[in-house]
Amino acid sequence: MTTDTPTGSAATTQVHDGAAARPGESIDYDLLSTLTEGGRPEPAGRFSASMSHLYRAMLRIKHSPAQIIDVTLFPLIMLLMFTFLFGGALAEGGTGEYLQFFLPGVLVTTVLMITMYVGLGLSSDAEKGVFDRFRSLPMWRPSAIVGPLLADAARYTMASVMMLAFGFVLGYRPEGGGAGGIAVAVLLIIVYAFCLSWLWTLVGLVMRSEKSVTAVSMMVLMPLSFASNVYVAPDTMPGWLQGFVSVNPISHLVTAVRGLMDGTVTTGEIGLVLAEAVVMLAIFGPLTMRAYRTRN
Repeated sequence: MTTDTPTGSAATTQVHDGAAARPGESIDYDLLSTLTEGGRPEPAGRFSASMSHLYRAMLRIKHSPAQIIDVTLFPLIMLLMFTFLFGGALAEGGTGEYLQFFLPGVLVTTVLMITMYVGLGLSSDAEKGVFDRFRSLPMWRPSAIVGPLLADAARYTMASVMMLAFGFVLGYRPEGGGAGGIAVAVLLIIVYAFCLSWLWTLVGLVMRSEKSVTAVSMMVLMPLSFASNVYVAPDTMPGWLQGFVSVNPISHLVTAVRGLMDGTVTTGEIGLVLAEAVVMLAIFGPLTMRAYRTRN
């Protein structure tokens, strides 16, 4: 049905299927029929929404190549510096023997240090108001958190491969674990790092700036890393410090990783690490989602 105003009027109105044009305008019937054709699309599912946020996080890395430095150059510098500067003094067999002891430990600390960056990214998004837009979309809410965490898992894998490859060049050789032990050790590190990352997502949502997130994460990770069995054997430390090292969760992870690579790991060591990871996820996962829903 088409209705025109009386002749002489400067404005006309055209009506088609209940849609009215403004005075002086006409409706593109083909475009209108295309837009109204079919039903409303279904909201994105949990998997597709998480993959979209994962892709967004990977694009951020692509457009900020400087983020790759922490995954590539930093681990190599740490390995070279400690092996050749301190290895001769810390190990009776020289740098070669120290490398066998040190590489599994520095592999763990390198990956765990990277976990803070998911908190930095979330803090930046929250500060810019991006999360307000995400919360208004009809999607699975945790996908905005899960996607970046999965993207960081790719960074953990990249850092592990780089560290192991460079370690083999320097002369590191697993004594009994073989390729299978190394693969399981890397997988255990990634699972543990994924669960630990939920702590930094919470910090990133609670803190109001990226600098605050960095400060808090370093205050937690640095003491735990150095007061562990990563750099030296615990029996060379004072008695009171040995007690702390024995309950340090990073020490538990390093012990399991060394055992997997050397072929001496026990089920109890792996079980303890997995139990700690599950506890972190059970505590910080719900707290993160609550902070995500309530942050203004």
